[in-house]
Amino acid sequence: MKTLLETQNLCKSFEDIKVLKNINLKVSEGEFIAIMGQSGSGKSTLLYNLSGMDKSSSGNVLFCGKDISMLNDDMMSEVRLKQMGFIFQNSYLLKNLSIRDNIVLPGFKARKLTREQINCNANMLMEKTGILSVADHDIKKVSGGQLQRAAICRALINQPDILFGDEPTGALNSSATREIMDILNTVNREGKTVIIVTHDAKVAARASRVIYLMDGKLHNELKLGKWDISENKKIYREKWLSEWLEKQGF
Repeated sequence: MKTLLETQNLCKSFEDIKVLKNINLKVSEGEFIAIMGQSGSGKSTLLYNLSGMDKSSSGNVLFCGKDISMLNDDMMSEVRLKQMGFIFQNSYLLKNLSIRDNIVLPGFKARKLTREQINCNANMLMEKTGILSVADHDIKKVSGGQLQRAAICRALINQPDILFGDEPTGALNSSATREIMDILNTVNREGKTVIIVTHDAKVAARASRVIYLMDGKLHNELKLGKWDISENKKIYREKWLSEWLEKQGF
């Protein structure tokens, strides 16, 4: 498969502390990758460097064949707006806007499509994620799971090449976590590349590949293949990953 994202000897330091050490990683189009590791291993730092939210100290990050580590802040902001989608532990929706307005705002800013097309896409995404009925609600009047669904819709409104998630289910209960992961698996099956950071083995089991960081280095990886919804295979997959993580010292 075609490589969408690649790092070459990626390093990141904060003052004298080396957080990422010579990371070499290739991400193919359509992959679903979970980044795991103990606290302080560099998981979120890696995600921020992959997505251009932070700049590496040395090395390169290639995205869609372009070295984004060489882009200035304005150029990188444009790439993030138009070609990348982001979901965080907290939804970070604007409090003075409705669910719908939060979702369409990045679309209006990017101007990749007409306003009519953006509104149509927003309705389609909200229907797909089950929040169309609360589209015009104030964000204070919906559940945490609905807010996170809205955040996913917002992340997808500009039809990005890749979707990044930093602990996207970290603030949710088990039921809402399953619902959000069902949506991310559906998005991935439809061809979207997804990379998430998580500490939850059940969440990571939904990925096709798990990357394990240790002391800022790529320590190991486990290829799980595409997510299978059959109950027996779910249980086996989660057990397989849990045993593997235990061997890594997680």
